[in-house]
Amino acid sequence: MRSAWRFASRYGVDVLIAGTALASAVGVLARDDPQRPTGVLLWLEAVAVALVVLLLLARRRFPFGAPAGMWLSSAALSFLDGLLIANRAGLFLAGMGAALLLGNLRRDVEARTGLVIAVGGAVMVVYNIPNHTSDALIFTPALFGMSWLVGYALRERAVQTEVAEERAIRAEREREIAARVAVAEERGRIARELHDVVAHAMSVMVLQVGAVRHRMPEGDAEVRDTLREVERTGRTALAEMRRLLNAMRHDDESLELVPQPGLHDLETLVAHVQAAGLPVRLEVEGEPVTLPPGLDLSAYRIVQEGLTNSLKHSGASQAEVQVRYGARTLELEVRDDGMGGGDGAPGDGHDGGSDGGLGHGLVGIRERVKIYGGQMSAGASRAGGYVLRARFPLDGVGP
Repeated sequence: MRSAWRFASRYGVDVLIAGTALASAVGVLARDDPQRPTGVLLWLEAVAVALVVLLLLARRRFPFGAPAGMWLSSAALSFLDGLLIANRAGLFLAGMGAALLLGNLRRDVEARTGLVIAVGGAVMVVYNIPNHTSDALIFTPALFGMSWLVGYALRERAVQTEVAEERAIRAEREREIAARVAVAEERGRIARELHDVVAHAMSVMVLQVGAVRHRMPEGDAEVRDTLREVERTGRTALAEMRRLLNAMRHDDESLELVPQPGLHDLETLVAHVQAAGLPVRLEVEGEPVTLPPGLDLSAYRIVQEGLTNSLKHSGASQAEVQVRYGARTLELEVRDDGMGGGDGAPGDGHDGGSDGGLGHGLVGIRERVKIYGGQMSAGASRAGGYVLRARFPLDGVGP
């Protein structure tokens, strides 16, 4: 059945055209009117009629030439025999189809020229009928003009559909580009923050090595030289790190070789959010452990983003932050009673889903979670409101 359907959808019209051509040729051979030719001329007329219809088989390769040629050939044959074209039902159907195809042409010049050819050809065919009536001379061409109008209307609808599809494809591409840009920007921001952490740690290391070197006894010259080399290498690496940070930063950003915030600063963050008008309850479960600076910073940024979202976009009246230190995991949860609304970008995850969508803020959360092999979810809660969750593995973390 599927094969038959595919064949019919692809070649059905061609089969119909071939059948119409055959029926028209047989109709010519079966003529019994007084003007019926005989002998070879009758067979030539039958072949000519069949070829006129078969011109429509070339409609895909010649979308204008095939239907226009069918009408021009029909008009020309009507001058040779006035009843050859007029009395053929198959030719009437082929003419209607050709007029529809001409109206369906995408170029307006070709479509309007096709209207002139179809209506003009119909007028010639009717005019060449012996004893034709004025009504037939008007209404018969009008029928083919209506068929052309149907094709033109279908063309307009198809054009509108194509335009809508192109807009949808363009919008999807723009969303993808915006998402890629957001990801790249957020990764750059994360990288700059992590470089700040590393640069600060290196500064501390260099100072500590210098302090130890100055406290070493004079007799330990070899050790002092080794520490001096370590200190020199560290300062060189720190200088290169600063150059890299300057290259990665935007013009409006300053270089900060100071400790970045961490979970120990959540109380200050909560106080700032409460001062901005959103009551927040902070709850910490488990025994806090010393986290790597990068993970500590990322955890802080996730909570910060969640509270910023609740404050600015969700319309919440209260929020709750939970930090759970497990034996091998760190879990973060930011919950509010708002209606959602994201971080100001379309598709930001407030429609639900496990990945939080493509909003810029949630893109940053997702990237931070990915760096440390964690998991996240963001969306509407069954109990109402909006909830953001993140979970990080703590293997090897602790005192």
